[in-house]
Amino acid sequence: MQATKDMLIQQVIELDEGTADILMSAGMHCLGCAMAHGETIEQACAVHGINSDALIGEINQYLAKK
Repeated sequence: MQATKDMLIQQVIELDEGTADILMSAGMHCLGCAMAHGETIEQACAVHGINSDALIGEINQYLAKK
């Protein structure tokens, strides 16, 4: 299973709860807010000034080890 930039933040966390730690480390500290349920990874990265390709790469590396 892989994450993509167009997935909602909540969907990525549902893949594996450990992805929340990766998102938090990247600077997304509002995972529990309402936006996490309706915002894609790409949208959140744009707001927080994070490279979405790099973040998705890190998440998918983590998921591949599971």
